[in-house]
Amino acid sequence: MISGTVFDIRRFSIHDGPGIRTTVFLKGCSLRCWWCHNPESQRPRPELILRPERCIVCGACVETCPVGAIRANGQGYVTDRAICDDCGACVAACYADAREMVGRTMTVSEVMAEVLRDTTFYEGEGGVTFSGGEPLLQPEFLLALLQACKARDLHTALDTCGYAPPEALERVREYVDLFLYDLKLMDGERHRRFTGADNDLILRNLERLAATGSRIIVRVPVIPGLNDDPADIAAIGEYVSALPAVERLDLLPYHRMGADKYARLARPDPLPPTDPPPAAQMAELQRQLEAYGLAVKIGG
Repeated sequence: MISGTVFDIRRFSIHDGPGIRTTVFLKGCSLRCWWCHNPESQRPRPELILRPERCIVCGACVETCPVGAIRANGQGYVTDRAICDDCGACVAACYADAREMVGRTMTVSEVMAEVLRDTTFYEGEGGVTFSGGEPLLQPEFLLALLQACKARDLHTALDTCGYAPPEALERVREYVDLFLYDLKLMDGERHRRFTGADNDLILRNLERLAATGSRIIVRVPVIPGLNDDPADIAAIGEYVSALPAVERLDLLPYHRMGADKYARLARPDPLPPTDPPPAAQMAELQRQLEAYGLAVKIGG
C-alpha cells in the first residue's frame, strides 16, 4: 500500500484555494526560503519539535531517551540534536506535551479517511488541497492521493513551489483542478541567495504548465526588503502577464508565523526580524500589477 509522510492535516481552510477545504501538508522541500513559515516541513523525515515553556521538569524524557541525548541544565532540559535520532521515545514519555514529533507515515487510505470526514463542507469549489513542504517530492504518494480524490469527485488543488522534476508535475497534472503556484523572484541569483536554488526549473515548469491550459493562480509572497522593490514586482508582472492560463495573481504579505518554530527545531532563523508589509504598500503593489492587465488579490 502506498504511503508517505504527512506533517499536518488542516480542516476548514479558506486560504488554500476556493471554498472550504481540507489541506494535507506533505513533508519535505528542496528549497530553504528565508521567510518559510513551515520550517518543520523542510526535512523529509519526522523530527522532534520542542516547547520548553510547557516543560514541568519531571525528568521522564531523560530516563526514557535511549541514546542519552537529553540532560539537565539547571533550568530544565537540553536536547543534544547531534545525538538525538528523532526516535520519539521522549515524546511518548512527556506528560506535559512539551515534546512533539512532526511528521508521520500515513497510507493513502488513512489520509482519505480524514479527508472524507469533511465532504459535507465541500460545496461548490471546496475540496482538498495538497501543500507542504513540496508535495511533488513525494510523487507516487501525491499521485495516488489525487487519484483517490478524483474517484470521489472531490475538487483538488496543488500548492507547489515548482521546484520539482517536470515528469512529476506532468504525471499529476490531469488530476489537479487548480494549481497554486509560488513565484518568489525573477532574478535567478537573488532567488538562489534567498531560497537556496535558482529559479530556472521553477520558471520552465510554470511555462509548461501554462501551455497545457491548466487552471493556475500564481502566488507571490511579499517579503519586505527581499522582493518588494518596484523593480522586482514589475519583473513579475511582465512575466506573468505573458503567460496563458493564469487566472489570478495573489499577493501574500509576509507574517511571522515561522519565527518561533526555528527555535523549537533548534535551527537558526535565516531571516532577520522583519515586520509585515503595511496595507498601503500592499495596495500599491496590487495597483502596480493590475497595470499589466492581471487580476490581483491580496491574500490567498
